[in-house]
Amino acid sequence: MDCMSLLGFGACSPDPEFRARLPFPVYDIDRDAIPPLLRRRSSQATQMAFSAATLACTQAQRSAATLPSVFASVAGEIRTTDQLCTELVRPDGVISPSVFHNSVQNTAAGYWTIAQQCLQPAAALAAGADTFAMALLEAWCQLACLGGELLLVGYDESLPKYLAPGLAEPAFACALVLAAGAVEGRILQIGRPRPGAEAFPPDWQSLVADRPVLSAIPLLGLAASGAEAQNIPVSPLTSGWQVKISPP
Repeated sequence: MDCMSLLGFGACSPDPEFRARLPFPVYDIDRDAIPPLLRRRSSQATQMAFSAATLACTQAQRSAATLPSVFASVAGEIRTTDQLCTELVRPDGVISPSVFHNSVQNTAAGYWTIAQQCLQPAAALAAGADTFAMALLEAWCQLACLGGELLLVGYDESLPKYLAPGLAEPAFACALVLAAGAVEGRILQIGRPRPGAEAFPPDWQSLVADRPVLSAIPLLGLAASGAEAQNIPVSPLTSGWQVKISPP
């Protein structure tokens, strides 16, 4: 496979000041993107993931029910996990089965497939600072082996501030609808993720290092504005990962 095609994308953040800083359209959480029965028990992470994924599928004009998916998050359901840990250390702590059920890494992926009545495979992964890069690599491998199209969603909610002082914000999610090869209607062509030393712009370096989900910023910026062929970083590590972006 020579490349992946980007067919649609979406981004979500509940922070209006942060949304204003980004060089592409970013929207607040759309609670209507989640069915009411799921909405009541869904986390900020799941709500952002749903919102971004719905935007991407709408732009790509694809039915979510037909797309395999890759969900990627560094911390996953960290607020729910923190709630469980807080209860565990209390002498009279009570662990809620539903809270435990919603604490796993694939919560957003599982709820997405249920809500969309999607019978396609769904993967959930975490890889620290390389999480977004590994999500792209997983997408590349699936498309190269199986062809077709898939949905990639990267997200991280706000961490409890006492767990990571200075690293708790911003909450952010993005989603990409990708296809194998160069297909009609593509926004960009994306090459295979490779090790490389491409660096983020100085204005974003420290923020991306603290919030690896923001590694998607250069790719989404080019998707919104267009650009000549170039290599861009998809990992904040010094010896990280990069992809080659080409216009349609």
